[in-house]
Amino acid sequence: MTTHSIARPEEPSEDAAVDRARRKEHRLQAWLRDRRSVLLGFSGGVDSAYLACVAVETLGAQRCLAVIGRSASYPAEQWEGARDIARQFGVPVLETATEELDDPRYAANPTNRCYFCKSELWHRLVPLARERGLAAVIDGTNADDLTGHRPGARAARELGVESPLAELGFTKAEVRLLSRLRGIPTWQQPSSPCLSSRIPYGTAVTPERLRAVELAERALRALGVRGDLRVRYHGELARVELGGDELARWLAPERHAALRAAVGGAGFARVALDLRGFRSGSLNVLGGVSLPVLAGAAMSDG
Repeated sequence: MTTHSIARPEEPSEDAAVDRARRKEHRLQAWLRDRRSVLLGFSGGVDSAYLACVAVETLGAQRCLAVIGRSASYPAEQWEGARDIARQFGVPVLETATEELDDPRYAANPTNRCYFCKSELWHRLVPLARERGLAAVIDGTNADDLTGHRPGARAARELGVESPLAELGFTKAEVRLLSRLRGIPTWQQPSSPCLSSRIPYGTAVTPERLRAVELAERALRALGVRGDLRVRYHGELARVELGGDELARWLAPERHAALRAAVGGAGFARVALDLRGFRSGSLNVLGGVSLPVLAGAAMSDG
């Protein structure tokens, strides 16, 4: 009897992935040369750090400007990282204060909150680009960002902001790969959206609430928490989301007690370690509910 084995497709080799990513990078460089000069909205995250480094290499520092928007929703730790990247790779940086928290539409925290934030940012950066004679305003949106709930993208489109990584089909994995090959330390940095994303829709965004979340996350990093991390704000309760490996590690009684103390020190009376682990955009799914969030969480009273 003759038997036939079913051929399984081989996993793509890293060499093939690198080759594919490098071809996209060459197209990105051509895209940037076509624009001649750019102003980049610069958070210092994985995508904007990579884009800033490629832009400076391709166009020269004279034709690039990375602008950081500073407000209470932007973590100080991320600002420090952005400045470090800029110094290390010769990226010209300018900082500007943004005042989205003064906009009652933003502070009310509706489901399209990000629209008002990005509208505030781009209404400052687009005129700035004109003043500096920079031809294009760009951001670090990648192709993976085109799915899901992204109201901030509409504000960018309305003001003519371009997203070359998305336009050219760069995935997050490719941005990380190319960043690693370039020695950009953000290649393994966890994604970290603004602090307001930790507050459920319909719960007002205030500087005090943002500060409590920021202090709690910083305390957990100092404690040794690695990888993906979110401290979700639910009034006196902080709901902590960790990546899979870290979740198992911090469920040990002695570690859990230390985690509770660290978050409690930021001003939260109760701490819930969410047993479902980290989920990007989990508050989008929850839609602002609070009590149902507690199912599947390890509760602790501070």
